[in-house]
Amino acid sequence: MASRREVAELAGVSEATVSRVLNGVGPIREETRRRVLEASERLGYVPSALARSFARSKSGNLGVVLPYVPKAHLFSAYFFSEMLSGIGSKARDNGLDLLVMFQTAGEVMNYTDLFRRQKIDACIILGARHDQDELAAMQQLDREGHPFCVMNQHFANESFMEVDADHVEGSRLAIRHLTDQGHRRIAFLNGPDSYSNSQDRLEGVRLGLHEAGMELDSSLLFEGNYSRRSGIEASASIADRLHEIDAVFAANDRMAIGVMHGLRERGVRTQDFPAFVGYDDSDAAEMAVPALSSVRVPFFEMGELAVSKLMQGTNGIADARDSKGYHSTVAFDSLRTLLPTELIIRASSNRRVEE
Repeated sequence: MASRREVAELAGVSEATVSRVLNGVGPIREETRRRVLEASERLGYVPSALARSFARSKSGNLGVVLPYVPKAHLFSAYFFSEMLSGIGSKARDNGLDLLVMFQTAGEVMNYTDLFRRQKIDACIILGARHDQDELAAMQQLDREGHPFCVMNQHFANESFMEVDADHVEGSRLAIRHLTDQGHRRIAFLNGPDSYSNSQDRLEGVRLGLHEAGMELDSSLLFEGNYSRRSGIEASASIADRLHEIDAVFAANDRMAIGVMHGLRERGVRTQDFPAFVGYDDSDAAEMAVPALSSVRVPFFEMGELAVSKLMQGTNGIADARDSKGYHSTVAFDSLRTLLPTELIIRASSNRRVEE
């Protein structure tokens, strides 16, 4: 089956223009409309059922739900800003508007009511926790047949559409890099285990250590909340044990940089730091001193893919370029799609332990 992109290329217009012509949205020049219709007929392109439902609906909105995170500026967080950018880019290509909504502290959003009141036609949920009330709200969505996609969270034994990254493999790569450098006492600063990606990272750490003939030492496990402040707080415990810690792996760059900052506040010289590896490969990783090795996660591409899956159903091909310019074509043939991660090695970890 032909894609909207192929129709756009043949007609010499954008994908958004193809969407507007076929959905009868907005003013379109007659010549442009004719070219799009001819290209569509020639290629046998048929818009997806969801795309047609967007055109018929009263809202034309794609809802994006952001979590409640106390004392955090979500739009300044690399994780959220990159995913929102990817979602917005693909939504624009499809002629859709975004309705961004925030969870309220101590409450679970009534997702089904958003659909019933026709505020949104589909929904992407970011930062969901594995909480029973949250799960029940999503199960209700699923039972009523509303189109939604969960990003960066996995709910086992559920038939939800999900887009995530391979955090098990990303963490395994980080640990194997550190053990290959000769590091044996590796501290791991993780996020809350209510997030499936925190559990995945821990599993990756176990696998990496096992492959190096080592076991997980629970005394070297620390928990933060993915904020820089929690990294600074963890640095107190890490500083007290620097004589026995070779390396620090943190579940995101913010916490890794927080630990670095906290060690400096306690008088630890940069040259005396343990090896560091972070996670996300945010812009801050390149600017850290020393430059921070980090696991690259294609958040922008994840956002684009979530919209593509909602528009096309679960079977298809998403061809995307993330915000750093890295291109990949991802095939998805199931409800859950995992995108690959990549370890980017910089000065913070690129040194071997002296034999």
